[in-house]
Amino acid sequence: MRITFLGGTETVTGSRFLVETETTRVLVDCGLFQGYKWLRRRNWQPLPLGINHVDGIVLTHAHLDHSGYVPVLYKHGFRGQVWTHAATAALCTVLWPDSGRIQEEDAKYLKKHKLSKHEDPEPLYDEKIAKKALQLLSPVDFKQQFSIGDIDFELQSAGHILGAASVIASHGGKRVGFSGDVGRPDDILMRAPQPLPELDCLLLESTYGDRRHAQSEPFQDLADVVNETAKAGGVLLVPSFAVGRAQLLQHMLVTLMDEKRIPRMPIYLDSPMAIRVSDMYGDFHEHHKLTAAQCQHMESVIKYTHSVEDSKQIGNQTGPHIIIAGSGMATGGRILHHFKHWLRDHRSTVLFSGHQAGGTRGAKMLGGCEHIKLHGEWIEVKANIRNLDGLSGHADYAEIGDWLKQSKLAPGTNIQLVHGEPDALEAMRDYLTKTTKYDVDIPDYMSILRI
Repeated sequence: MRITFLGGTETVTGSRFLVETETTRVLVDCGLFQGYKWLRRRNWQPLPLGINHVDGIVLTHAHLDHSGYVPVLYKHGFRGQVWTHAATAALCTVLWPDSGRIQEEDAKYLKKHKLSKHEDPEPLYDEKIAKKALQLLSPVDFKQQFSIGDIDFELQSAGHILGAASVIASHGGKRVGFSGDVGRPDDILMRAPQPLPELDCLLLESTYGDRRHAQSEPFQDLADVVNETAKAGGVLLVPSFAVGRAQLLQHMLVTLMDEKRIPRMPIYLDSPMAIRVSDMYGDFHEHHKLTAAQCQHMESVIKYTHSVEDSKQIGNQTGPHIIIAGSGMATGGRILHHFKHWLRDHRSTVLFSGHQAGGTRGAKMLGGCEHIKLHGEWIEVKANIRNLDGLSGHADYAEIGDWLKQSKLAPGTNIQLVHGEPDALEAMRDYLTKTTKYDVDIPDYMSILRI
């Protein structure tokens, strides 16, 4: 097998790995680049190596940095099958059209207010293309074997979010693993990732390769932020990923209210996508820790805002309240409109609850920037900026190390570190080199590995 690293190298986003034999070409993950503008430009570059003509695509999970480039390939003529877990396929029916719709709306906004360098700004793909691309999805279960050409595949649960998987590819007596995003062993919502089988090579995520998660009590940390903001009379703004994080935050907030650890106040889930995803977590409850009854209770307490008009009405709400809205890194979505309303208010708090890729608004705000550009306007940041690292859906370097120890990887197994910023990749390599006998390396963008 030959693997070409088309993304996910020296950055967290843009996961794309081209796997080739003499007769078969498969793309494992097909994600969007996010964050720095120089990275996002790759989404617009000519398709590399004719990936719109691969024999098939296998997705580890539904997050857009792993799946959101599929509509681009469809736009360029790809009509092969996209294999993934059934829950991931369901989530893509929400994520892809929403991504296309947001891109359309942003392009129209930029054109209307003449905020783009281009006279007629266009989306990378629109909602119509995204919906058409959904017909390519081929759902499979964990541990179900399937083949694309002469390569055999199998998915196994990786925790992280609903449907997330590690991909195992076999050909000619060689076996390669693609970790995808690896969940935590003691996640509040998701079950622990399954140990890996014996492999010749593993492409391993390194998002938290240089950090340990805070050893604190996440429910108490969240309660402290809510209570501090409510006491000040402010609003709690929570930029959130629609898949996984929004459901976790709802569960935690409802639990804290039920236990009377925070005051009762309105909680808005201002994301049609996150609302639909919450329904899916109920449909696939056997794949996470919450029961169907817990999912239903959560949805009965939270105020769901479907329409743009409903979203605007939140601005009329007085007194302390909580707004959960996309996107998780504040790169787009309805949270930006709430930012314009509340970022100048020193009583309010912006609470981030996951990794913020370099260059995103989330990373800049956590870095202490005093102004943020929103729809062409610079907004002063007076609100308190907080982070709940303990809610991350990614295993940290020590947790990944423990996961590898539970797996059947032999000494000398080749490990290629991906899905990490440069500092995290270097730290992860140092950690694994010191604590294991694996052969660890960091691939370059567009580099080739032969197995």
